Amino acid sequence: MSKQSYMRRELLHLPFFLQLFGIAAASMLVPSVYGIVVGDHEGSRSFFYSGLLGLILFIMLAAVMNGRRYQPSALGPLLSLFSAFVFLPVYFAVPFVEALPTTRFINVYFEMVSALTTTGATMFQDPERLSNTLHLWRAQVGWMGGLLMWVAASAILAPLHLGGFEVTAQAEPGQREMSETNRMTPMAARLRVLRVTRALFPIYAGLTLLLWLLLMGGGDNPLVALCHAMSVMATSGISPVGGVENANIGVTGEAVMMLFMLFALSRLTFSKDTITATQGGLPTDPEFRIGIFVVLAVPLFLFVRHFLGAIDVAAMENLSDAAYALWGSAFTVLSFLTTTGFVSEHWIDAQDWSGLNTPGLVLMGLALTGGGVATTAGGVKLLRVFALYVNGTREMERLVHPNSVSGAGAARRRLQSNGAFIAWIFFMLFALSLAAIMLLLTLTGSSFEQALVLSVASLSTTGPLTQYAADAPIKLIELTPVAKAILSCAMVLGRLETLAIIALLTPDLWRA
Repeated sequence: MSKQSYMRRELLHLPFFLQLFGIAAASMLVPSVYGIVVGDHEGSRSFFYSGLLGLILFIMLAAVMNGRRYQPSALGPLLSLFSAFVFLPVYFAVPFVEALPTTRFINVYFEMVSALTTTGATMFQDPERLSNTLHLWRAQVGWMGGLLMWVAASAILAPLHLGGFEVTAQAEPGQREMSETNRMTPMAARLRVLRVTRALFPIYAGLTLLLWLLLMGGGDNPLVALCHAMSVMATSGISPVGGVENANIGVTGEAVMMLFMLFALSRLTFSKDTITATQGGLPTDPEFRIGIFVVLAVPLFLFVRHFLGAIDVAAMENLSDAAYALWGSAFTVLSFLTTTGFVSEHWIDAQDWSGLNTPGLVLMGLALTGGGVATTAGGVKLLRVFALYVNGTREMERLVHPNSVSGAGAARRRLQSNGAFIAWIFFMLFALSLAAIMLLLTLTGSSFEQALVLSVASLSTTGPLTQYAADAPIKLIELTPVAKAILSCAMVLGRLETLAIIALLTPDLWRA
């Protein structure tokens, strides 16, 4: 066996969390090199020394664990994933604090948790306060968090029937199906992660590169275009200029971004490696069809509302304002449905055109619905919504014909019964989590409206809701340290979902 093969095998046997730590340390070289290029030597040194120390620590730990073999457990990779979202932001925050010593560590930790969970809520609402190096780091951490969820969905959550896969599975959430014959079952977790990473990383990186080039071709600044490209693919909503509306990319640039947001509506837009893949492909995928329906129906509803308002204020003469208002609604609706949170520069045109404000509850409802299973989108997920819809239509049929037998296939019958039951349980757990976080936030001094917006934004991983859902933007930096800690926990809970946390706390599943 060659030396390279031996080293590769030993690295593969390291704990998953340690592997992620090594990748995180190496990734700090990117902003370090960028800082040298743009002349930000202080920021470059911060990332270089932090990355170097991290790599040294990683090599030392890898040497200590060399040759050791651990008994794998069913939920071991899930625990590593949970640890990554909780502890890696501590390491990510070190160079950030060194480069920006005027802020507190709790603020930077919140920022890094928000980025890694692809939430995108920011403490620094003034983009001028951060250097371009720090803006790049925020977008890069969000991009890596999106890739982590892409890989974890197929390699960790799907075999355990979590993250939305429990709706179509035959086994209980957190357990494997003993009769499963799919190719993922007999494979060790580390090999499954490696295989999925090799399959999805080129797609993820290639789509990001393509979107970056298209945005730059539209006249956008290279750094801004890169950050927006990474944020769209990761659905993080992170922007170095305070949002897409400040980027001046026009309708063409927004149309390109909107096209790439479709990848967050369904896993079938980029892969068929999960058990939810349908035989008919994307046209018959229920998640994609529901997502397209929402993107068409909600903007039309908002347009009609603003149209009636425009009649009252005699603003019907300018039809171009109406077209821009419709486009701004469509872009923003898809953005919040995929939990990206970007707002079109023409979103405000609809309000100026009609004189009516758009209710923040619409944006919160879209974010709570969320995108597709096994994508970077957060929220409840479209598949669960579809399962409840199928169950509801079946129950109405039985009201008319109590003795009827469903003519749906095996998959649809699964959704009509057990799938809908599990989806309903998740909805109840999500509602209880939302109520608990709201209660805790109100105890820290937040108002009811503020607590509602913050809870929905964190659990749905849609940070920009804090800027657009309330009557006035919420200044996160003014929250108490306890409130920031609560929101950090809520973002991790929203990213991993309640069922996964319950699985980690169930001793019987660890003995499986």
